[in-house]
Amino acid sequence: MEKHLVQKKATGLSLCLVFMCFMSVPLSLAGAPTDQISSCLTLHDVHNFTTFPDTSSTPADDYSYSYYNMLNFSIQNLRFVAPSIPKPIAIILPHNVAQVTSAVLCSRKASYKIIVRSGGHSYEGTSSIATPPFVIIDMMNLKQITLDLESKTAWVEAGATLGETYYAIAKASNVHAFSAGSCPTVGVGGHIAGGGFGLLSRKYGLAADNVVDALLVDANGQLLDRHGMGEDVFWAIRGGGGGVWGILYAWKIQLLKVPPTVTTFVVSRPGTSDQVAKLVYKWQHVAPNLRDDFYLSCFVGAGLPEATSTIGISATFKGFYLGSKADTLSHLAWAFPELGVMEDDCAEMSWIESIVFFSGLPPESSVLELQNRYLRDKKYFKAKSDYVRTPISYAGIRAAIDLLEKQPKGYVIFDPYGGIMDRISNYSIAFPHRKGNLYSIQYLVEWQQQDDEKRNDYINWIRQLYNSMAPYVSWGPRVAYVNYIDFDLGVMLNSTIDDFVEIARVWGEKYFLDNFDRLVRAKTLIDPDNVFSNQQGIPPMTLVSLRAQEVEASSYL
Repeated sequence: MEKHLVQKKATGLSLCLVFMCFMSVPLSLAGAPTDQISSCLTLHDVHNFTTFPDTSSTPADDYSYSYYNMLNFSIQNLRFVAPSIPKPIAIILPHNVAQVTSAVLCSRKASYKIIVRSGGHSYEGTSSIATPPFVIIDMMNLKQITLDLESKTAWVEAGATLGETYYAIAKASNVHAFSAGSCPTVGVGGHIAGGGFGLLSRKYGLAADNVVDALLVDANGQLLDRHGMGEDVFWAIRGGGGGVWGILYAWKIQLLKVPPTVTTFVVSRPGTSDQVAKLVYKWQHVAPNLRDDFYLSCFVGAGLPEATSTIGISATFKGFYLGSKADTLSHLAWAFPELGVMEDDCAEMSWIESIVFFSGLPPESSVLELQNRYLRDKKYFKAKSDYVRTPISYAGIRAAIDLLEKQPKGYVIFDPYGGIMDRISNYSIAFPHRKGNLYSIQYLVEWQQQDDEKRNDYINWIRQLYNSMAPYVSWGPRVAYVNYIDFDLGVMLNSTIDDFVEIARVWGEKYFLDNFDRLVRAKTLIDPDNVFSNQQGIPPMTLVSLRAQEVEASSYL
């Protein structure tokens, strides 16, 4: 693949010429909203696309069915499939980088907003919906993974899922891995762009910490590697959020060493509010301080399988250790005896088997199932997030549990930080939540279609839970994880162009802290016209802002 990539790097000038050719496509090609982009794509040898059905189509029509099937396949949050949700003018599935370029330039020529979709797991639907008119460039066909065990690296096209990536690595080696999330249908493109926390993060950092190069198609259709985009943009695309810098064509990732055998366990501890609160209170003092090789998360809710109506609440602890069962038991017996993990609770397996174990796939699923990119158990859901820097008091944990008991469709996930996450600089990449963070909290409420009429009740409940935690979590500002994107933090509304950066600062500093201003500068370098954006995207500086900076800088000369 290296030779292939070198050839692509040499095409920068020709791609600029292609852009000029696109701009000279006769206006006679433009007709109905879908005709213009259809003609342009076909003219430039892009045929794998579908356009919005005309008004004579019905859901039973073959064409209409194809469009909606393609649209909904990768929408993972069912809140965004309703008929009232805006629909794209076209869905384009490029097969190579030239077709990505054509898709970008045809969309720009037609003045359509561009949405990029890799796996479709955006919590607020930013990879599937936008203000019309818009198109989706879906990367699912770009999923090639090329490994080089000698250099311990791999090129992974952005349309690959985490499951496909893990499977390819394990097929080549049983002692190499990659540090990223546990859901196998998540797309690599957006996951790494937002940081990418997972089971190996306390040992090796985030997915984005382990990226050594990338290929980005910018708004002008140029294919840029790390050198071509520059270090400021390369810094920004690692943790600065997905879909706002251009189209990530591929990531070059660092493969990481794992032992042939790891240990896993899942133990559930149902009980009274007091019993569960005591376990969670102890967990927060233990999990962030375990050895780097250890990951121990905690799920708490009244609707978890073991939390029956007579029990009320349950805490489920998921453990992963890069070593033997004996070492796992010994370490937990010393650090967390209250958890009572027994030998029968633990299982030794390969790293790739542990991926299946924590994947949410049905029991007895094989590693082959990691290649299936369709999420079987789709739900409606709303999520929010927090970081904790000081252990929450017992009273604070009890208050949260009291609210969780009232809503069996809601739960929280506590993910431990510490380890190497505490030793990587907040400024090494755009993701800033490092030293001093004990753990993250993800708040979730999920429901099925038959309960959707109560949607507002569920969303109001999770906001109440989130608000109740304000005294106990990070502050100045209260921060969040961009991969758990949350529009409650603020969105870009109609405003004068000069206000965009300051409006975005409201949520931008919650996601990125002091890195926000550098992200704005990087955005201005790579996408000054804001071609790639969403309601919480990083905006570029306007000409007015740039001139103000120049005046300020000149005062120091």
